[in-house]
Amino acid sequence: MSTRYFSLVLGIVFLLVGIAGFIPGLMHMPEQAADVEVTENFGRLFGLFPVNALHNIVHIIFGIWGIAAYRSYAGARGYSRAVAVIYAVLAVMGFIPGLNTTFGLIPLYGNDIWLHAVIAIAAAYFGFAVKDTEVSRSNTATTTTHRI
Repeated sequence: MSTRYFSLVLGIVFLLVGIAGFIPGLMHMPEQAADVEVTENFGRLFGLFPVNALHNIVHIIFGIWGIAAYRSYAGARGYSRAVAVIYAVLAVMGFIPGLNTTFGLIPLYGNDIWLHAVIAIAAAYFGFAVKDTEVSRSNTATTTTHRI
């Protein structure tokens, strides 16, 4: 898979997950909202991943960004690198009390920790390790010059 297609696929997944977080049938609603002060739409997506309305919006933003980044190799590589760094930081934040809820705004604990770490590793691979070769159309076109 190329870096551009990784950006597209991850963007689509983020967008779908962000939308899924707003669908009540896909959420398991706990009795109380734990340590999170933003309780709008708080629950566990698919019964596993703690999310709230802000968390879902962040997923949608990352989804739109990934889909837009697909348009160019440089954009996709930049997106992958940014996702790698941001999601690595989010994974670490999930272990730190106070930061694991982003100061009460967005839950980052539980199954989110390992998922954020996996996303960071995959994005780091495509952002830093993969060296896609992008061939421009002008380089592949052959031109013929005729002399009179």
